Amino acid sequence: MNAEIIAVGSELLLGQIVNSNAQYLSEQMTILGINVYHHTVVGDNPKRLGEVLHVAKKRSNVIIMTGGLGPTKDDLTKETTAAFTGKKLVYDQDTMDRIEGFFQARNRVMTENNRKQALILENSHVFPNDHGLACGMGLKDDDRLFIMLPGPPKELNPMFEKYVIPYLRKQMQHAISIQSRVLRFFDIGESQLVEIIDDLLESQSNPTIAPLASDGEVTLRLTIRGLDETENENELNKLQDEIVSRLDKYFYGTGEVTLVEKLVDELKAKNTTISSAESLTGGLFASELTKQPGVSSIFPGSIICYSNEVKKSQLQVSEEALIHGTVSHECAKEMARNVRQIMGSDIGISFTGVAGPDQLEGKEPGLLYIGISTEDETKSYELKLAGSRQNIRDRSVKYGAYLLLQMKRWMNK
Repeated sequence: MNAEIIAVGSELLLGQIVNSNAQYLSEQMTILGINVYHHTVVGDNPKRLGEVLHVAKKRSNVIIMTGGLGPTKDDLTKETTAAFTGKKLVYDQDTMDRIEGFFQARNRVMTENNRKQALILENSHVFPNDHGLACGMGLKDDDRLFIMLPGPPKELNPMFEKYVIPYLRKQMQHAISIQSRVLRFFDIGESQLVEIIDDLLESQSNPTIAPLASDGEVTLRLTIRGLDETENENELNKLQDEIVSRLDKYFYGTGEVTLVEKLVDELKAKNTTISSAESLTGGLFASELTKQPGVSSIFPGSIICYSNEVKKSQLQVSEEALIHGTVSHECAKEMARNVRQIMGSDIGISFTGVAGPDQLEGKEPGLLYIGISTEDETKSYELKLAGSRQNIRDRSVKYGAYLLLQMKRWMNK
């Protein structure tokens, strides 16, 4: 089955909102084993939408439309699709009851145009909207499958996962299981990673390997199609083992886990506490840590020491260290060691450097030092990063988590 996604809404063409639905739906369709070959955005114009549908019907088995199901006059997706397929619009009573109940529960008067959201194409399959008013629908016509979904992601995403995926699975001719797994890597560029596994990429058929780079990280999506889920899982395991054996230094997890989430999980599993001293990052590392539930058991606190006065008075960094400059190995190591001792934690980590855009102490933006201190040793790492001020700070936090995950000593204690 080949699919395309048509986003309806002039606000998308005007740049007022981002078409995040297309990305989400493409990802979901890939997992289902349905190829998405085209994305189209069209304004709230029935003539142009009709032309887009005419082209889509010639080249795609599944046509997914998002947006244009609301109560206003420019919401014309259903009306245009009805005219295109020669179907009548009829009211779905269950959806009408939901809409009326929504207004009654809030003691509000329902205007007549809200009834429009209960209209469906005759003989279509209704997808209830558990997070809004306009229902979605699926219609099979001339061996083509038309699917209409509401535009807001908070309505579309749960509707798709709860109702549309089971519907699509029933429409698929073969009960083939599609399984995917995401491998996550850090501190390696996409081109270098691809070169290391080039032979696997060249020979891939089933399972497939799809690389994707994003903000200092690279992910590999492994996807396999087969009738037996257990056999599929075994094949994915074998492929993962082969890839990780080549890229073990850079591999940190699977799925949607982030570096900081992985770090917190490891720290909690080992009952190891950590504290941070932050100059360059200004508390960003602590902020990312405290987004994770249950982090209070391993994170006593942080000291933000942006000025030299605070470094000396609160963090007790010595004059000898500061002679080398705040952007130095010596300062980073003292910051990490001292915050560990002050907070009484097992690990101390520090961040100091030049985020930019201007030089600091004659040193260029992107130069930074990360200090890591344990009871056994205190080390610092020099990094040179490129990008905007915020990008440098964000990647510094990721590098801090990555360096900690590389320290097998505390992880295996």
